Amino acid sequence: MKTLNKTLAILAIASTSLTACNKDNALQNDSFDNRSTSAADYSQSSLPVVTISADITSNVTWSASNVYEIKGVVTVTNGATLTIPAGTYIKAAVNTPGAQNGVLVIAKGAKINAQGTDTNPIVFTSRNLLDGDNATVGKPGDFGGLIVLGNAQINEAAGTKLIEGLADNAKFYYGSSSTANNAESSGTIKNVRIEYAGYKLADNIEVNGLTLGGVGSGTVLNKIEVAWGLDDGFEFFGGRVNGSDLVAFSNDDDQFDFDLGYQGTISNSIAFANKVSTHSASGGNSDSNGAEIDNHPTAFTALPKTKPTFNNVRIVGTKNETGITAPGFKSGVLVRRGAELALVNSKITGYKTGLHINSDATPSLTSVQGSSLFGFTLAATAGYTDLGTNTVAPVGATAPTFSISSQPFYNEPSFASGLPLPAYFWVKFNY
Repeated sequence: MKTLNKTLAILAIASTSLTACNKDNALQNDSFDNRSTSAADYSQSSLPVVTISADITSNVTWSASNVYEIKGVVTVTNGATLTIPAGTYIKAAVNTPGAQNGVLVIAKGAKINAQGTDTNPIVFTSRNLLDGDNATVGKPGDFGGLIVLGNAQINEAAGTKLIEGLADNAKFYYGSSSTANNAESSGTIKNVRIEYAGYKLADNIEVNGLTLGGVGSGTVLNKIEVAWGLDDGFEFFGGRVNGSDLVAFSNDDDQFDFDLGYQGTISNSIAFANKVSTHSASGGNSDSNGAEIDNHPTAFTALPKTKPTFNNVRIVGTKNETGITAPGFKSGVLVRRGAELALVNSKITGYKTGLHINSDATPSLTSVQGSSLFGFTLAATAGYTDLGTNTVAPVGATAPTFSISSQPFYNEPSFASGLPLPAYFWVKFNY
């Protein structure tokens, strides 16, 4: 049998029209995760494999009756729309050292229509879970990643920028200096799981699980899980796209990352840390955060400022600091390089520092309202704008749950006991 690794999945999401009280009592029994908890491979490993290596330049609809293999970097371009039906599985071809692989790019002007269901999601995963061989195991970097590029505003002086992780080619540029396309739609991604992404081309050149570059607010991101990635889970480079019901789990670098003037809202979402996964480092120290928020890597005052709004977001680290794979974790939320944050009705727990605002960002430009903060050594950097009804827990060796559930820490027994959660019903799976 393959070694069993743990991940998590959304089983249900309450209707957003319900009140918070009703959410707690109105969860459905639909399963977002359709993997077997006893079989090592997905059952879809028996399906025919269709290899895709050429760019997609006209409207195409894939079929859930096939497994699709991405060879190299495949780009949807020329204004085309790629439609992926519920239940479709996508993998990468065998990785070749020094060659980017298993990356699906939606270029500016093109669209993706990927709409799974709670019981039948679309899954981007390791080829080793679709090969019918129980001796092979999925691991971070087996798949490349999904990249969506748009024409919405970024704060780069040139107006456009090459997306990180890909070769210099005009089709891989994104963004604009104008606000004219801030409401642009690049399509819909809903009920999608991306796992084992982040194939590493070279040092510091990886692809995130889901990358959004200059994507407009007309794009729909809903019910997406990114797990076991070799880089960030979700990364937003500028743009105005919003995301709801997102889950990031056990990604090597940051679970969520925001840069280059991103201004949008992340709501009803959660990040889970894993003690025994890999954790990124910089200068020998941990660089792995629940969320990392930068304005610009060098021009800290560039406009528009990066300022995400977190509304009902849970950043969950570990119950304690024992047994964490080196170099460990950094901050629950890190705000730096001129960035700002609006933290609303959110909870941060289980990191060394809960909310850390670097000296190269202005603390008063980050606001906190109706939120709960904890850190093993520091709950929050002083000076943020306190809009009231916040809970700041004293430092200590054991992280509080803040009523996220009676046991929200992944590496502890009875993970996710005490459900339902305010907007989700979670469970961990073996595979």
